[in-house]
Amino acid sequence: MSHFNKAEQDDWMTVYLKYLLFVFNFFFWVGGAAVMAVGIWTLVEKSDYLNILASSTFAVSAYILIFAGGLVMITGFLGFCAIIREQRSCLSAYFSMLLLIFLIELVAGVLAYVYYQRLSEELKQHLTQTLTENYALPGKTHITHSIDRLQQDFKCCGSNSSADWQHSVYILSVESSGRVVPDSCCKTITFKCGKRDHPSNIYKVEGGCITKLEQFLADHLLIMGAVGIGVACLQSCGMIFTCCLHRRIKMDSY
Repeated sequence: MSHFNKAEQDDWMTVYLKYLLFVFNFFFWVGGAAVMAVGIWTLVEKSDYLNILASSTFAVSAYILIFAGGLVMITGFLGFCAIIREQRSCLSAYFSMLLLIFLIELVAGVLAYVYYQRLSEELKQHLTQTLTENYALPGKTHITHSIDRLQQDFKCCGSNSSADWQHSVYILSVESSGRVVPDSCCKTITFKCGKRDHPSNIYKVEGGCITKLEQFLADHLLIMGAVGIGVACLQSCGMIFTCCLHRRIKMDSY
């Protein structure tokens, strides 16, 4: 009788672990979709800002998130199959995939942290140079568009201030047609509105575009990191549940 009760208890434990792993896997799959969505949003919605960054680390972190998110969703389907079929080989493969994704997210987290530490210095060194040396030059259309969008989106003018444009190759050339700042500095854009740099006409922001862009990128890295940490915590639980179910199925097979 006691042997029967123990067998029944073991069956209930296996069923309980299966349901736990099933619930985890559902949230894990949703988390994977969120990770991939954040990565895609970074590259698609904010791609213009990536053109004016000297380092590709920010973009690489986004690509890693997309890859990890896609892998999570595929692994989620594998997890459902492993739970339903109760095969140890499937559970082992599922655990291995969870571990791989965990390591990928760890790499993305380290890259994001390293980039966050260098962010302010990189912007100070590179953004002013980009504005003064590359704006509106032949073959630099993508950079010109990125700077115009940056100034309009963040309502700023110049790297540190509107005075930065006084050293711009474009502003000093005849192509500027007498402008002292690009038209994208204007609060209301009209043709050649950049000829007047009065505060009533252009954006005068303390700290310039560097401060705005730095805050934006820092916030974005925080979102990427928070999503990655959230999914990593889920994975830790999933790996524990998978090991327990794997061990339980192994015991039941004897």
